[in-house]
Amino acid sequence: MIEMLNIHKSFNGIPVLKGVSLLAKAGRIHALVGENGAGKSTLIKTMAGVIQPDSGTLRLGGQTLRWRTPGEAKSQGVHVIYQEFVQFAELSVAENIFMGDKRLSPGGFLKRKEMNLRAADLLAKLGVQLDPTARVGDLSVADQQMVEIAKALSHKVQVLILDEPTAVISGQEVELLFDRLRQLRAEGVAIIYVSHRLEEIFQLCDDITVIKDGERVGTRLVSEIDQAQLVGMMVGRQLADLYPARRKREQPGEVVLTASDIRSGARVKGCSLRLRRGEITALAGMIGSGRTELAMALFGAQPLDAGSITVNGADVARMTPGLAIGLGIGLLTEDRKKEGLAMLLDVAANVTAAHLDEVTRQGMLDRGAERRIAEQAIAQYSIACRGPATSVALMSGGNQQKVLLARWARTATSVLILDEPTRGVDVGAKADIYRMMHEAADKGLAILMISSELLEVVGMAERVLVMRDGRISGELVGEGISEEAIMTLATKAHDAGIQRAAQVAEEAGVPA
Repeated sequence: MIEMLNIHKSFNGIPVLKGVSLLAKAGRIHALVGENGAGKSTLIKTMAGVIQPDSGTLRLGGQTLRWRTPGEAKSQGVHVIYQEFVQFAELSVAENIFMGDKRLSPGGFLKRKEMNLRAADLLAKLGVQLDPTARVGDLSVADQQMVEIAKALSHKVQVLILDEPTAVISGQEVELLFDRLRQLRAEGVAIIYVSHRLEEIFQLCDDITVIKDGERVGTRLVSEIDQAQLVGMMVGRQLADLYPARRKREQPGEVVLTASDIRSGARVKGCSLRLRRGEITALAGMIGSGRTELAMALFGAQPLDAGSITVNGADVARMTPGLAIGLGIGLLTEDRKKEGLAMLLDVAANVTAAHLDEVTRQGMLDRGAERRIAEQAIAQYSIACRGPATSVALMSGGNQQKVLLARWARTATSVLILDEPTRGVDVGAKADIYRMMHEAADKGLAILMISSELLEVVGMAERVLVMRDGRISGELVGEGISEEAIMTLATKAHDAGIQRAAQVAEEAGVPA
């Protein structure tokens, strides 16, 4: 087991951990939850030897220890799988798995055959079929995640800490991960599991510790608490308050975007859809089904191979991001750090980035105008920062996401596409983002939301389009939207599945 007793840590005189204690027992999976900024990451890094606490005690297996480096923690069997991968894109899968644990022959050469065989075995135990010689930079994000897990499992593990491990995987990959974690639990490993996805915690974990503002709120058995109580411990609000009430309209809004038989790349194989003003439409499906690629094609970030797009009644011969923005289309990308934010710039620059003509005077950037726009966005969207000049790199994931939403809410006048808008975001920030989405829809925007969280889809969408293998396999509306119906349409692969999807859709009153 690992035990943290009365841990204190401050940065620049600002307390981040205020006497936090946590006990993770061998053979149990212990959830660690709290809003962004609660201190979870600092506590994890303290366990792993990355950060030295100002005071407090760390015990492993009853022995009091103090790590000076992450290497010392690893040598004692404490391993962390961070949300941000630590990988070398140009090296192979096997080389990444055994980085720092090189297997050398007497002549000083790598034992590549042995490394490849061992890597294949580790990955097979995770249910993943990957070529150990493949370049990691060529893998999907989900496969890169499995390489990280295999890296940890290549060592003798006493304590395994996972930080948002399912943020980039879904469906079968999640189930395979959970099976492996349950197996490690049965082998006596103490597992600490950090996640914002509350349904995962109730599916997987035995114990749960909640921290808020650097302090421990409490530790409970998962079997003795429900989601409503957990949300109340985390943010002081009830679960029922998380999703705004479903909006009722007398008649559907006008169609602002029509896509017909869209084909793009290897994953979009003929999709048709219509988006209406004031309506929140969800695009659901498993990772790899083509959801993100379809969104990119609608925005012009991925070229069309076939099909057509009409916006506000006008046919678009060749969509590009610049043209999309000019037509009033906004896209919040799945990876906010790599594709959305300008990480070296401040809040003001990021909020106004999509429409520089608003803050340009005679070819020069008007910083005063940029600052005034950012101040309005900070107040309107409850962005927690010190002001427009705050670097976005120093902000929590939830507030970074709000900055991006503020940008596109200013720019988009017709369609707002949101790809995983609450990924890696705490419960409190989720509620704010959902409110922002409803406000945008109330102003007449057509919203297309891509989400892997079924509760989010059911709680937010008025209409759901489900993708499978590059095609839209079905549509659900209103009261016909349910987790079962979505999963049936997302996973149907045989006649029996198709028949069941048709039955569900028929019950919902829509064509399969």
